[in-house]
Amino acid sequence: MSDSAPPQHDVLIVTGMSGAGRSTVGKALEDLGWYVVDNLPTQMLGPLTDLADRAGESIPKIATVVDVRGGRFFTAPEAAVQSLRESTSARVRVLFLEATDQVLVRRFEQVRRPHPLQGEDTLLDGIARERARLRSLREASDIIIDTSDLNIHQLAKAVTDKFAEDHFIGVQVTLMSFGFKYGLPADADMVGDVRFLPNPYWVPELRGHTGLDADVSEYVLEQRGAREFIDRYAAVLEPVLSGYQRENKRHATIAIGCTGGKHRSVAIVAELASLVRGMPNVAVRVKNRDLGRE
Repeated sequence: MSDSAPPQHDVLIVTGMSGAGRSTVGKALEDLGWYVVDNLPTQMLGPLTDLADRAGESIPKIATVVDVRGGRFFTAPEAAVQSLRESTSARVRVLFLEATDQVLVRRFEQVRRPHPLQGEDTLLDGIARERARLRSLREASDIIIDTSDLNIHQLAKAVTDKFAEDHFIGVQVTLMSFGFKYGLPADADMVGDVRFLPNPYWVPELRGHTGLDADVSEYVLEQRGAREFIDRYAAVLEPVLSGYQRENKRHATIAIGCTGGKHRSVAIVAELASLVRGMPNVAVRVKNRDLGRE
C-alpha cells in the first residue's frame, strides 16, 4: 500500500480511568457503527487486528476497551499499542478518558463498588495506583476526553461529535476558553494565558456581561497586547497544526484561560477561531468551558 493510500480500517483503543465513562463511550461507538470489544487483554490486540484485516470491508471500524480490569493480562499496554501501530496498515488511535479524583470518588460511591486496584486500601489509593499505571499510556494517547463535567448524555454527544467527523482529512481543532480558578483542562494539547490583559470584571458596567457580548469583546480586544497575542498565537499554531496533519493526529484542543473563564478568554478564543478557520485542512469548534459558572 502506498504512503498516500487510506488505511483499510480503523482501530480505536478506548482506555482511561475507571469510572471515567468507558462503558458510555463503547455504547456511543456502537451507535456509530463501530464493532466494540470490551475488556480485551492487551495480548489480544494483534490477533483482533489480524482478524479485521482478513475481514476487510466487513469490519471497517473496531473499538476495543482495554483497562486495569484485565488484571495480570493488562501488561505493558503502551508497548502493545506501539507494536500494533508498527505491524498493521490500519489507523490505530488511543482514546483516553480522564476525570478528577473528586469526581471518580463520587461516582464509585454512587454505584457502591470498589475500585479495581483498591484492594484492602482506600478508594483514593486505588485511583492513585491506576493513574501511575496508566501514565505512559495517557502520554501516548491521540485523544483525551475529560469527563469530569459531563453526564452520560453529554459524553455520548462528545464521542459522536469527534468520530462522526472522521471523513474529514485534516485536524479537528477545539478552541476552548476556561478559568484558571476552576483548574486546567486535562485534555488540552496547548494552553495560553490571557490574564495579562485588564479584567472587565472590575468594570461595573461589564461585570455582568461575557466575552460573547460586543461591549466586553471590544473592551478586551482594544487592550494593549491583545491583538498582538492573537496574531502571534495563530502564527505559532499554524506550523503545529500542519505537523499534526503529517503525524496523522486528527484532534487538537487549544485552551485559552483567564481568571474565571467569562470575559477575556471567551473574547480572545472567538477572535482566534476566525484566524484558525482560515488555515488549510483545519476544522474549528469553540467551547467555552466555564461560561455560566459564576
